[in-house]
Amino acid sequence: MTRKSAREIAVQLCFAAEANHMDPTELLDIFFSREHYDTLGSEEELFQAFPDERQMEYIRRLTLLVTERREEIDEYIERYSRGWKPERISHTALAVLRCAICEILYMEDVPSAAAINEAVEVAKGYDDPDTVSFVNGVLGGFMRGEFPESGESLQE
Repeated sequence: MTRKSAREIAVQLCFAAEANHMDPTELLDIFFSREHYDTLGSEEELFQAFPDERQMEYIRRLTLLVTERREEIDEYIERYSRGWKPERISHTALAVLRCAICEILYMEDVPSAAAINEAVEVAKGYDDPDTVSFVNGVLGGFMRGEFPESGESLQE
């Protein structure tokens, strides 16, 4: 399993926790029970391989951090989405944005440019091109506004 796949799983878990009003720790335990995960593998290619220890740690850390820091992350999303309230943004795009901003702010082992590029790629698999452009624009604005000195190139 690649980091990209682990990231996409984390996005799906953040989406599911929010949509189902579930405690993320409980959701993670249910989701990664071997019996449940094995059934997913027969339905979707993303779940063909069970995460190894390192990938599982990344998925858990990202999912729990997004939940723990959601209010702060949503403030950034609202600020850089040019007037869009988080409740007007598609739930999938919101999960993608939350994960990417969380990675940039709290996960030092993830380069900002990689978090943005991967977020855009994940969004392409779930949303229409306008929403993908919106995700890219919000993340680009976030980087320019919060880290103007970073000079990291962003996906256009």
